[in-house]
Amino acid sequence: MLDSGPRVELAESPASDGLPGVFSSARRPSRPEAVTPSRYPLSMIESERARRWASTMEGHPTVSDIRLAHSGPGVVTGAVEPLSREEREQAESILLAAGATRAAGAGRRARPEAPDPLRTCFERDRDRILHSTAFRRLAGKTQVFVFPDDHQRTRLTHALEVAQVATAVARATRLNVALTEAIALGHDCGHGPGGHASEEALGPYLPGGYDHAVWGADVVLEPLNLCTETLDGIRNHSWSRPAPATPEGAVVSWADRCAYTAHDLEDAVRAGVVSLSMLPPVVVERCGASRGSQLRAFIDGLVEGITTTGQVGMRADLAEALAALRAFNYEHIYLRPASVAQADAVISVLQGLVEHFADRPNALGPNLGLAAGSPEAVRAAVTYVGGMTDRFAFQSAVAHLGWDPSRLPVGIDTAGLRRVPGW
Repeated sequence: MLDSGPRVELAESPASDGLPGVFSSARRPSRPEAVTPSRYPLSMIESERARRWASTMEGHPTVSDIRLAHSGPGVVTGAVEPLSREEREQAESILLAAGATRAAGAGRRARPEAPDPLRTCFERDRDRILHSTAFRRLAGKTQVFVFPDDHQRTRLTHALEVAQVATAVARATRLNVALTEAIALGHDCGHGPGGHASEEALGPYLPGGYDHAVWGADVVLEPLNLCTETLDGIRNHSWSRPAPATPEGAVVSWADRCAYTAHDLEDAVRAGVVSLSMLPPVVVERCGASRGSQLRAFIDGLVEGITTTGQVGMRADLAEALAALRAFNYEHIYLRPASVAQADAVISVLQGLVEHFADRPNALGPNLGLAAGSPEAVRAAVTYVGGMTDRFAFQSAVAHLGWDPSRLPVGIDTAGLRRVPGW
């Protein structure tokens, strides 16, 4: 069965975007019929704690026609006049730096949509990415360690940490925070299972190869109909790509490197792969040995670089320390023999799956009508396999290919198991 694998997700409709409760007065829905407590079968609930929880279904009534989440007088905001999207866009012209990307005049999408009454176009992009299946699926994709333990990073937690670093820099330098966050959250949605090894595995099947940045913007997130500025930042966040068109995109490409160098080191130390005593002196002297001190230094270096030069760059001494830390990680973490062996195992699994589904394309959907082995079938297979989580990919190899579980990658905490963890 393929029902738990990746599926293409359509963009949210302009009326909702996955955010219930955000309506203008012009499109506010009619008030639903009141639901009486008697409709809830509280008599069937034995636990007193569960009964107390279930009794709050409708919230608590007040003298006005609203409900409160908690009993009591409620939390008072005072009179509020909501700011429209247009008013908030006008405020950006005052608050943002001269070179920052403004929402007014932006919002160009491949498929035109009416603007949202409350959110800017970049806030809307951020929300779409956050609610997408592709973003949620990052929770099951490798950052460094396949099948990480409870405290090691996944692609999802990496994306969140990149967003924190990037938005900290954007706020301090008066750039567009919503655009920065949208790019950061979406920047790795094109990654396949098993980490960067997936790019090597899937590359031979596509003209021009498989680049997670380009694939994420042009294929994985295409159904969300994101703004051109957001897609540009995602497509060009890797340093090997052309420079992003916006300063916000450039901030994310720095934040990505700052975040992963610091947190990959922390995960490797926790796993016993390296020791902090091994760090190069230039790293310890300039930005410390802990993730927190390193990120503080890198963020400060970026803010200083931007504010003193007017370009998105990092102070030279901290950029040198960042490069030294990244080189250390490559030598001792990413390219250590166990990592290379893990990558080889990932490549074998993913290529076996692509060839399996390219030869059986209608297993991906009975109405695709693709000829086995055709370029279209191969691309469909790459799209399907690239969207898999680690666990689903390895389970699929066993189920569809008869793969020997002893040849599957295993995490550090499951290294002694000769099976798919969780089976």
